[in-house]
Parts: sequence; C-alpha cells; structure tokens
Amino acid sequence: MAHAYARWLALPVMVLVLGGFAVAEQADTFKPEDGYVLLFNGKDLTGWRYGKDTLEGKGETADKRFFVKDGVIVADEGKGIKDLYTVKEFDKEFNLKLEFRAGEKSDSGVYIRGPQLQVRDFIRRGEQKQMKNFKNDGWNELDITVKNGIVVTKVNGKDVGPKDVLEVTVKDGKPVAKLNGTAVDVNKVDISVNAVATCLCNGEPFAPPTMTLPAKGPIGLQAEPGANPGTMKFEYRRIRIKEVN
Repeated sequence: MAHAYARWLALPVMVLVLGGFAVAEQADTFKPEDGYVLLFNGKDLTGWRYGKDTLEGKGETADKRFFVKDGVIVADEGKGIKDLYTVKEFDKEFNLKLEFRAGEKSDSGVYIRGPQLQVRDFIRRGEQKQMKNFKNDGWNELDITVKNGIVVTKVNGKDVGPKDVLEVTVKDGKPVAKLNGTAVDVNKVDISVNAVATCLCNGEPFAPPTMTLPAKGPIGLQAEPGANPGTMKFEYRRIRIKEVN
C-alpha cells in the first residue's frame, strides 16, 4: 500500500514537470507564417549587434541592457538610451511582425531602417487613446509594412492625404498651387519619392500612420533609461520578416 501511495504522489509532480517542458518548448519552437524568417531565434542574440559588437551565440549584451529570458528579448532600464540592431540591413520591401509587452507607463521603440517608431505602454501613459485592442501587461502585435518608391507630397511640412486635392498649374512660366481650392505657397510644396512604412498595433493604425524611411537600414530595438535600473521595462518576441523581391 505504501509503495502504491508513493507512486500516486509522484504522478502530479511528473505532470508539472512535463507541463513546464511543454511551455518551454512552445516558447522555443514558434514557427513563423509561410515566407517569414525569424530575426530572433528565441534562445540568444545571434544575428544582432550592439554598437560594433556582434552577439553571435550570446544571451546578453556586456552591460546587460538587453538579454534573452524565457524566449523573449528583454530591453532593460538603465543609464542612457541603448539600441540593439540586426546585423543585416534591409533594402527590399518587407512586412515585419513582432510582439511586445510593456511595463507600466514604460517607453521603448522599434527602429525601421533607422527612423524610430515609438512603442510604449500607450493607454496608461494617456497616449494613442483611440486604441481599443491594446492589452495592458499583455502581448501586443506590431505589423509594419514597408513599400519602396512611394510618392510623398507635403504642403507646409504636412502630408497631403488621400482625401486632399493638390493642384499645381504653370502660367506664363509661373507655378501656382492650390490645396483643396485654397492658394498655397508653391515654395512650400514638396514632392518626393521615398520608402514609406505603415504601422498597425493589434490591427489598428496608430500615429504616425506612415513613416518616411531611407532606402536601406537595419531593424532595431531601444532600451530607455528609467528611475529604477534593473527593473524589466520592455519585452519583445516572435520577431519575423518577409521580404518582397
């Protein structure tokens, strides 16, 4: 009887242990959608650099501002702003997906070919109040699409939207411009061809709705300074990209 009772006690322990392995395996074996490539392998910082230092096989940066724990990249609080970048630079059009989890009122960022997309604990900071799907203390998904060769038009430094009508005419060698029927200074009309990123968080657009980008650059993550160094600030996981030829 005692021997059978001992076996019965051991059973829940085995279930708990096996359950733990199941969780770890799930975190380590996330498979991206067809056509996507993981930029973070869930185990270490291979494929990333910190300044000029490549992090092949390393689980943390020398100053521990970035480290891998339980299948995520942790961007920790500390002195000054620090950035982690992919070794590879991207010049093709692409779709980038990743998930982030923010500490209360925390601040971070994702660099797209150089320019930074602000990524924050939006709702508890009183920002991006239009978001309905944001999860406090939960995982939120960023979906970033980059297109090359997009015509960008600005008047007085502001984007001309799809509902605006910009008219530029030339008479007697002199250009005249009107925006939605109102005359504007033609010298303040800027038309250029750029790479542009459109950004979604949990399927919702958020400001800025578009970003103008350089022709080439890496993907990066930011670690912000904080009042309590050593306290977890931001986590990132499931970082994957699909390039378009």
